[in-house]
Amino acid sequence: MSTLYIVATPIGNLKDITFRAIEVLKSVDTILCEDTRETGKLLSHYEISKPTLSFHSHSGLSKYDKVLELFKAGKDLALVTDAGTPGISDPGVALVSFIRKECKDDIVNWEIKIEVIPGASAITSALSIAGIPSDEFTFIGFLPHKKGRETKISEILSSDRTYVFYESPHRVMKTLEKLVNTPVGMQNAKVTSLRSKELRHGKEIQNEGASYGIKHNRKVAVARELTKIFEQFISGTPEEVYNYFLNHPDKVRGEFVIMIYTLV
Repeated sequence: MSTLYIVATPIGNLKDITFRAIEVLKSVDTILCEDTRETGKLLSHYEISKPTLSFHSHSGLSKYDKVLELFKAGKDLALVTDAGTPGISDPGVALVSFIRKECKDDIVNWEIKIEVIPGASAITSALSIAGIPSDEFTFIGFLPHKKGRETKISEILSSDRTYVFYESPHRVMKTLEKLVNTPVGMQNAKVTSLRSKELRHGKEIQNEGASYGIKHNRKVAVARELTKIFEQFISGTPEEVYNYFLNHPDKVRGEFVIMIYTLV
């Protein structure tokens, strides 16, 4: 039986890997990597010497055929991403889907197996320290870069559901600024209209007309550099979080997990 192991790797601290993951990486014939250089650091740290093969979002059909060829030859493979769990907002999902389609009968007949080696994930790590509602949440990977970006942000701000997404240091300030300035969608017009009647002469009335002067009571939490030396967690209103990073530009670096939520 050939096996494709989906192996979770550390999201920062190299110690955050399971004994089982190390055992599997030492035993397989080839390790498929999003970036062989990044994976090489992990393998070197644990003195693992195995052939690696790059597999990323730009891999062509020939790379998929190569993986299939290795499978058919009875080889065991491990799939890793640069950090975290493969297939979660990650090009690895395309390979797993391909194998399940091309090897459907082999999988049913137990001639080929896809097995998970669970471990680190930035999503669950961020939620676990946030102290926010997480019995239900929506994960959206990365926000759209251009088309549909404002619509998606308006949708997030207009909901009571917890939303989680990743952001890069190059776009995080623009995203936080949008969270401050984007008016609530019209789906909340009835609620905001009632509140605006009660507070029409109060100081909370802003941008009247865009959303009847009241913004939804949404909070923002930002987890940065999780599991690393400079791990940081900031939460508050969109304005408070935006202003914090505006006043601390040295903190606008690393990997970000952004959570939008409503306290109940």
